[in-house]
Amino acid sequence: MQREITSWYSPALGEDMPIVTYGHYGFALLLVPTAGADFLEYERFQLTDDLAPFVNSGKVKVFSVNSMNKQSWMNKSMEGAHKAIRHNQWNEYIFNEVVPFIKTHTSPDTPIIVCGASFGSLHSMNLFLKRPDLFSGVISMSGVYNLMEYTDGYYDEQVYFNSPAHYLPNLSDPWYFDQIRKSHHIHLFSGEGPYEAPWAAREFADVLYSKGITYDLNIWGPEWKHDWPTWRAALPYFLANKF
Repeated sequence: MQREITSWYSPALGEDMPIVTYGHYGFALLLVPTAGADFLEYERFQLTDDLAPFVNSGKVKVFSVNSMNKQSWMNKSMEGAHKAIRHNQWNEYIFNEVVPFIKTHTSPDTPIIVCGASFGSLHSMNLFLKRPDLFSGVISMSGVYNLMEYTDGYYDEQVYFNSPAHYLPNLSDPWYFDQIRKSHHIHLFSGEGPYEAPWAAREFADVLYSKGITYDLNIWGPEWKHDWPTWRAALPYFLANKF
């Protein structure tokens, strides 16, 4: 499997940001890390090994980026308002730097599916809903959709606008709905094992349904816990059966 690491100085974040790419061809899969992890997390936990058949066959080209969670929501010494500012800078990095990088290394018409597990699941759904003109869909694994699960009680306008469970019920702009409803790839996944939150996936599916948005809800059984073996099984399942 071809693997390449690239890095550049991000104007949005004010620091060097690496990205790892796997493969040659196919639609683009953008992986967002969990919690405080980095761009090589999916590789370290061997999930990219399980994606190798899809990468080597040219079905998908995988890109994985760093999170900024340690400089925002996971930073216990940082004020809530500053956490939100840093998070928004990361959003801009994805929209204005990572997406053009992906297009340059695929094509202008290549679909981009954004995917994450755990905290990366919330970020992935948020990125897709904010810019459905840039992303063609989302695979959201084992997530919650309320950002306040991570803010230690802090709440302001920017928390609201990065918390899909807060803003989507109130969203009314037809431009967003026209773009979102074009997607055939809004996939929600949860197990029912330890530390999973199947209720969160079901509740968010209900919000999507109330807005007339087509989605794919997958709840696996109690043997599937909030851990890498679950995601190593789930993501290849989606690539094999949903794309």
